[in-house]
Amino acid sequence: MWGDPGNERLKKTYFSKFAGLYYPGDYAMVDEDGYVWVLGRADETIKVAAHRIGAGEVESAITSYPAVAEAAVVGVPDPVKGEEVYAFVVLKQGYTPSESLVKEIQNHVRQVMGPIVTPKIQFVNALPKTRSGKVMRRVIKAVVSGSNIGDISTLEDEASMDEIKKAAEELKKQLGKA
Repeated sequence: MWGDPGNERLKKTYFSKFAGLYYPGDYAMVDEDGYVWVLGRADETIKVAAHRIGAGEVESAITSYPAVAEAAVVGVPDPVKGEEVYAFVVLKQGYTPSESLVKEIQNHVRQVMGPIVTPKIQFVNALPKTRSGKVMRRVIKAVVSGSNIGDISTLEDEASMDEIKKAAEELKKQLGKA
């Protein structure tokens, strides 16, 4: 690699995690038939009570509910479970946020993914996205965890950040973590 004499950075990044194997940063599993299923980026994996869950899987389960337009999910540290699943949900037009809708979506996700996944849900009008339309999950996680947000120069709509900040604070209040 250019600028890396002896390819030390390459070796450390891609070949040191598992001896003799290349690690691209993806999370995968092998099923009972020997097929490899790529579940997403390892940094987008949430570990709840020793179960590894892909953020994309949870988002798919949430968005398969008829009232939901889109969702973003992040893992938040929890002293008991390891991580909790926080979901920021945009509803389709004609639906109104309510506690009963939260319960319906949670029950739907539990049916789709199993009882281990019960996301803490907060409704927002918009998710922070890049100009190319990709949800900025890293930024959402930083807001929720109170860490440095980092570079947001590609953020399409700054108002979406205010939405996430308010929603994250509300979630923390509801869960007694504020």
